[in-house]
Amino acid sequence: MFTTFFTELRAAKVPVTLKEYLTLLQALEVGVTARRVEEFYYLSRAALVKDERYLDRFDQIFGHVFKGLDLVSDAVEAEIPEDWLRAVSKLYLSEEEKRRIEELGGWDKIMEELKKRLAEQEGRHAGGNKWIGTGGTSPYGAYGYNPAGIRIGQHESRHRRAIKVWDKREFKDLDDGVEIGTRNIKVALRKLRRFARTGAADELDLDGTIRGTAHKGYLDVQMRPERRNAVKVLMFFDAGGSMDWHVKEAEELFSAARTEFKHLEYFYFHNCIYESVWRDNARRYTEKTPTWDVLHTYPADYKVIIVGDAAMSPYEISHPGGSVEHMNEEAGAVWLQRLTSIYEHCIWLNPVAEEHWNWTPSTKMLHRLMAGRMYPMTLDGLDRAIRELMR
Repeated sequence: MFTTFFTELRAAKVPVTLKEYLTLLQALEVGVTARRVEEFYYLSRAALVKDERYLDRFDQIFGHVFKGLDLVSDAVEAEIPEDWLRAVSKLYLSEEEKRRIEELGGWDKIMEELKKRLAEQEGRHAGGNKWIGTGGTSPYGAYGYNPAGIRIGQHESRHRRAIKVWDKREFKDLDDGVEIGTRNIKVALRKLRRFARTGAADELDLDGTIRGTAHKGYLDVQMRPERRNAVKVLMFFDAGGSMDWHVKEAEELFSAARTEFKHLEYFYFHNCIYESVWRDNARRYTEKTPTWDVLHTYPADYKVIIVGDAAMSPYEISHPGGSVEHMNEEAGAVWLQRLTSIYEHCIWLNPVAEEHWNWTPSTKMLHRLMAGRMYPMTLDGLDRAIRELMR
């Protein structure tokens, strides 16, 4: 079974090495955990998963390989927690009564019945043997008894027999194939770091002070510039139109970038970058910044990140006057080529799933203009984008 677990993880592209697998087996051999499924779950997760993006995938494989294992009662002696005894809906069933409660017959049957009862049930139930409720013998609900069931709305396991306990998937938002939140963006952006000591000497150099004091024989206070992330970032955000569907992702990225980078400059554009951009969407028609000014203000050592769904008419990219908002004298492709020629490290982040890019001609055009440096806004996509920026 353990070998199957290892091979299934590898097949799911969870980067588990043979050394990590042998470490897990060694830990089991020396008795690091008791013979309980829950403890084995946490031990194997700690030993085999080294990157949080694979936690959800691990949970799915664990539930698949060890399906039904939590139906086996643990042969251990333990005191029953007092709060279990005090639960209002606690059942007192004899062994004979428990034996009369039939198991439904496997995971597929249980899930099929659950879907039916969710569709049919109209109110709350307690103490019954069919509906989803509390304190009963139904396979669905909380604070009741059934040898094989699904726990719904209960804080903890009482009989440690819930089949679905390993399918909680608490880490599904960390998978590298899903959209990312502010927390995960911050984790990814931290890889885009290059620390340096710049600015005024306003931080105590403790090591230097100790060395100087020991050498001179009197207190020699030494100061040094604060150590900060020296990476400078210039961001362009597509605003309005179809990007309204992706405001949340753009806000999360912006929030994370503001936190991670001291040297961050940003501007907005619509669909494609033309001769002007702006900082305030509410004043986009009255307070614009010429794009030439941006290119001449921020030097070539800036890392450039363009954020947009790349969905527009192809003419907005290829033709003068193609913009839907104004008469642009030069095509969007011209300005994008200027941008990428000045900034060596320039990437495009697209909130649309990568498998959908080929459906939109404008996305394919921009992907070519960016020399393939367009990445989806997933953990994996952001990782690839960061590696490109750090080249």
